[in-house]
Amino acid sequence: MNFAVTGMVEPAAFATAAERSAHSAKALGPLPEWDLSHLYPAMDSPAFKADLERGLSESQRFAELYRGKLGPLSQREDAATVLAEAVAGYETLSDLLGRIGAYAGLVYSGDTTDPQRAKFYGDTQDRLNAAVTELLFFELELNRIDPALMARISAQAPLSHWKPWLDDLAKDKPHQLEDRIEELFHEKSMTGQAAWNRLFDETIASLRFKLDGEELTLELTLNKLQDADGAVRKAAAEALSEVFRGQLRTFALITNTLAKDKEISDRWRKFEDVADSRHLANRVEREVVDALVSAVREAYPRLSHRYYKLKAKWFGREQLDFWDRNAPLPQVEQRTIPWTEARDTVLDAYHAFSPEMAGIARRFFDEHWIDAPARPGKAPGAFAHPTVPSAHPYVLVNYQGKPRDVMTLAHELGHGVHQVLAGPNGALMAPTPLTLAETASVFGEMLTFRRLLDGTRDAKQRKAMLAAKVEDMINTVVRQIAFYSFERKVHEARKGGELTAETLCELWMSVQAESLGPAIRLSTGYEPFWCYIPHFIHSPFYVYAYAFGDCLVNSLYGVYQNAAEGFQERYFALLSAGGTKHHSELLAPFGLDARDPAFWQIGLKMIEGMIIELEGME
Repeated sequence: MNFAVTGMVEPAAFATAAERSAHSAKALGPLPEWDLSHLYPAMDSPAFKADLERGLSESQRFAELYRGKLGPLSQREDAATVLAEAVAGYETLSDLLGRIGAYAGLVYSGDTTDPQRAKFYGDTQDRLNAAVTELLFFELELNRIDPALMARISAQAPLSHWKPWLDDLAKDKPHQLEDRIEELFHEKSMTGQAAWNRLFDETIASLRFKLDGEELTLELTLNKLQDADGAVRKAAAEALSEVFRGQLRTFALITNTLAKDKEISDRWRKFEDVADSRHLANRVEREVVDALVSAVREAYPRLSHRYYKLKAKWFGREQLDFWDRNAPLPQVEQRTIPWTEARDTVLDAYHAFSPEMAGIARRFFDEHWIDAPARPGKAPGAFAHPTVPSAHPYVLVNYQGKPRDVMTLAHELGHGVHQVLAGPNGALMAPTPLTLAETASVFGEMLTFRRLLDGTRDAKQRKAMLAAKVEDMINTVVRQIAFYSFERKVHEARKGGELTAETLCELWMSVQAESLGPAIRLSTGYEPFWCYIPHFIHSPFYVYAYAFGDCLVNSLYGVYQNAAEGFQERYFALLSAGGTKHHSELLAPFGLDARDPAFWQIGLKMIEGMIIELEGME
């Protein structure tokens, strides 16, 4: 099944914007919307209200039962049993509160501009915040138990079931504060970090971009940067730039405030480097990330600089304008890929690797776990939300029928499969550190791409598919490391005082010029494009996880190609581990070690090899 270059052509250039939109919608076919009643029937349902009340009351009861008592309990002969009861109760509460929060978040993401949904989300967060505040003591007091004593009792059943979580928890101890300060930090987050995050989300969702007589959302306008018509791409870039410039003051204030908020938290928690808190959350060593970043930056000339020079040549130019960076290849027909074809493409690729993997992924389609339409007000981009182990994940995409949309679907379903497999570990141990959380998603993309490429014989089609994959990998590796470099510059500079919008734009342009290279013309208009990236706001320094995952998957896929026998079982074991094992332990069965600086070269050389193959197609 090939969706790269043949089939139905986009509407003629002389058609009106409305006619093209109608044509595209028809070509997509019916798009699924998720069924959130699997969590709760409705925002005002008695079931939701009852669980919200139960969550707070049981959190208070749990605090009354255990606050200030974990130390003495650890001294008892039956300590492993009584502490296991406490941890089990904490895990049950975590699942309940997680279900409530997941539902509110998913409802809100469906339309962040709807006042009712925004109020529902805000009110729910307030109530959850109160419940979680009651429970903050638990992890703090567990970490105050003598480490030698905890090591002994956590090795005994039934507490030994949670030993990986307890060991992980101990790593946070050097950065934990007194109980009352932790409570204050948590409660103030609702009027601090969470409030600024919400302002960003609602501002982004409300933006409209005038293009060809229409007012488009951010997602639809960004999609125009992949249009086959260069005039459309340029107009989209100009519309984006104009609106972003008009909002720079707001986005600069949000960025400055959150960077200062993080600096305060890091200072109190005694983190040395601006990214150390992220490394700790990812359970990855700083030197591992530094090795990744250094390897990718050193590879810029061999990867992005080299590829964009080649792409510019295909367009008959010395340089490409920034709005042409993701343009489809010239003289290649573009078409809208129907949703059913995208579904079948991904499921077929998954099935070829593992029928079990395809079976899990199919449930997302059959049981309405996916929300696909690009609606006004809907959260931009895509994600897979794990919700809680007692429920199931949900996937959000903004599907518009482009080849990259198919790869995004493969990516998010990879997350979904991972989350389903990790679920049996329970609410405390199912979550996977971000460095490994991107493994299944990127591997899902690779499976889909490789199956399509292997079935393609036409040279023009193969070239288009290979180029699209290289661009995706550059976006995942080079661009995300450039994002990480930008964040580092912003957070380091913010220590010296508030940053103007102009300074933020200058920092952005410096890292973009370095990463994209001389074949991309970063002309006036590109300066404010930093302001719409949600990861900078919601999850500082998250972005290197994408590069980590892509390089890791390239290495994994090489192992798969060379030793396919038994690989699927080892791969499923990696995914099923959730957060119970360190990345070194999970990669050992594949003969891989991310701590080895040479490890990153494996993945980067795979990208370089694809570029060399493209050069040979000239």
